[in-house]
Amino acid sequence: MASFEPALDYVVVKIPHWPFEKFAISNRTIGTQMKATGEVMAIDRCFEAALQKAVRSLESSRSSLLWENPRWKLATDINSYPLEPNDLRLWAIMAALRRGITPEAIAERTKIDVWFINKLQNIVDVEQTLRSQSLTLELLLQAKRLGFSDEQIGALTDRRHEQVRELRHSWNIQPVYKIVDTCAAEFDASTPYYYSTYEQEDETQPSRKKKAIVIGSGPIRIGQGIEFDYCCVHATFALRDEGYETIMVNCNPETVSTDYDTSDKLYFEPLTVEDVLSIYQKEKPIGVIVQFGGQTPLNIAAELEKAGVNILGTSVNSIDIASDRGRFKQMMKRYGIPMPESSTASNLDEALVIAKRIGYPLIVRPSYVLGGRGMEIVHDEEELKLYVSAAIVVTPDRPILIERYLENAIETEADALADGEDVFIPAIMEHIEYAGVHSGDAACVIPPVSIPQRHINTIEEYTRRIASELQVVGVMNVQYAICQDVVYVLEANPRASRTVPLVSKVCGIPMARLATQLMMGKKIKDLNLKMQTIPHFGVKESVFPFNMFPEVDPVLRPEMQSTGEVLGIADSFGLAFWKAQESVTPLPTKGTVLITVSEQDHQSAGEAARQFAHLGFKIKATAGTHACLASLGIPSEPILKEHEGRPNITDAIKNEEIQLIINTPAGKLSKYDDSYIRKAAVKYKVPYITTLAAAMAAAKGIAAYREGKSDARSLQSHHADIG
Repeated sequence: MASFEPALDYVVVKIPHWPFEKFAISNRTIGTQMKATGEVMAIDRCFEAALQKAVRSLESSRSSLLWENPRWKLATDINSYPLEPNDLRLWAIMAALRRGITPEAIAERTKIDVWFINKLQNIVDVEQTLRSQSLTLELLLQAKRLGFSDEQIGALTDRRHEQVRELRHSWNIQPVYKIVDTCAAEFDASTPYYYSTYEQEDETQPSRKKKAIVIGSGPIRIGQGIEFDYCCVHATFALRDEGYETIMVNCNPETVSTDYDTSDKLYFEPLTVEDVLSIYQKEKPIGVIVQFGGQTPLNIAAELEKAGVNILGTSVNSIDIASDRGRFKQMMKRYGIPMPESSTASNLDEALVIAKRIGYPLIVRPSYVLGGRGMEIVHDEEELKLYVSAAIVVTPDRPILIERYLENAIETEADALADGEDVFIPAIMEHIEYAGVHSGDAACVIPPVSIPQRHINTIEEYTRRIASELQVVGVMNVQYAICQDVVYVLEANPRASRTVPLVSKVCGIPMARLATQLMMGKKIKDLNLKMQTIPHFGVKESVFPFNMFPEVDPVLRPEMQSTGEVLGIADSFGLAFWKAQESVTPLPTKGTVLITVSEQDHQSAGEAARQFAHLGFKIKATAGTHACLASLGIPSEPILKEHEGRPNITDAIKNEEIQLIINTPAGKLSKYDDSYIRKAAVKYKVPYITTLAAAMAAAKGIAAYREGKSDARSLQSHHADIG
């Protein structure tokens, strides 16, 4: 019956994941408006253990409860800690407890029930014991039962985490796995899922079937969204169809991969080396798939392999080559494939010398990184000094990469399937925004609408060379920029990218399924793949959380800021773009367009303005743009900037006099000169566009919509037309 009561012999802890580290904001307060992008869940036999598991599942810079802000080190007054509701509160409470502030005082100040504070005190007590006493079997077992990781214990006892693991194994302190019974003990659960704990009885019974582990993507956060869960789920389905027992490891309760009937076995565990390795040693699969969970599994792949885990598909060495900008650059140089001029710096003096040689503007980022984390455009020496001083650590082991910024370049992407030798490229995507906007934030279209065939041929050739040289087995994504008629390689991701679901849906090619089959030994020639002509257009548009952060300038940057995406499909590019925008911030069909662009965009803005004037829109423009449009014979009404008097742009937006804003950032001055325009657009829900390429696409979209909206069609009917 549906009236089962679950038999709860465990504790579950959920912690949200907040995106504050992605935005330069001072107010990190958590209130009535939701700001989290995702969450993690952890299960164990006691609150302390479940909480510590959840903390390390978050995959933030605060990897355990040991983290402390340096400013808290000498604080003894309760008012010195940020105990108001914010993302640092849990760590602040732990720091206060370590300095002798009582649970009762903290409970009074925070209004958190003292029961929870006492549990945190239990963790602090064991921390202090680990710091002050020799590590014994009993003490190690106590720490593991309270959820301490090997890494935490190592930090507290001056050992490497590998040494702690070896000591555990020598004392036979191993996790056992308990069942979360989905049938309340009324019937045998056909698809149970498991959590680890440190007790005696083990309820998991590994089979002798051939099996494979898929590592999930962890909490949904900016840069690591639901698209990776899509890939993981399709991988498990493909493995099952190939006759393998499927094992999923993930810690995100919101995803399809953690539905208990998606895979044959689900382990609800943090995605760390320690936790994955314990499951691997318990289940003894043929290997682990790390390509589908985004950057999270890739980050632990090398250490897993070192510990004896068989990584299926692309080798760890190839993953390292693609991730290490220096090694990747050497490979591109060997093959004569152009990359933007770049060099690495270990300190500020080196950075200044390199910048002077390459010339501003520049893109700077940590050298060993993919996905845009920590990436910024710097326009002059002052901004470069600020970036280096703000970097957490810049050393010979952790240099920063300084790269020429390709201005006004068209960015493209290619997704590829490979078996180590042969390569199949199902689609090339063209970004609508210029290079310099993170690929996860840029709108893009399949198939390309403005890239010449010769450049498409070059992109396909380079993609094949890179995939073959890296001996990719599975799926790969390569990003390119076309600048002054030259195709440059920006980076290669030897894993599923966030475009895999997009390509799969637009092209009718199940990329995650096919990549899984390749990882399990099939060849490209076995998959009966052929190049196809796509008769329709698919446009992806990103969804941003700027309405939650009113102090953030909603301009697109090299570091990803979007939290999701939508897809519009139609028989024309214009209508597909319109559909995508309709799902995010609908475009107007009439009214007034505000055009205020940087000086370098004045001439180019004329064509966009002409298109909107032809569509019957009135045009308002700031002084410089107004003068330029007048010289081109395009009528516009001048409007004041905020500092020039009233009524001004902000007044017009408030009074609903403007239905669309076209505002291109003016380089370094953008954040000071016109960020208020973009912030007002977000506040008053007026659609705004920050590139002229997107403005032209919007004009095409509005024109296409006016010509007549197409009938709704199923995805399957679109796929049936592909030939």
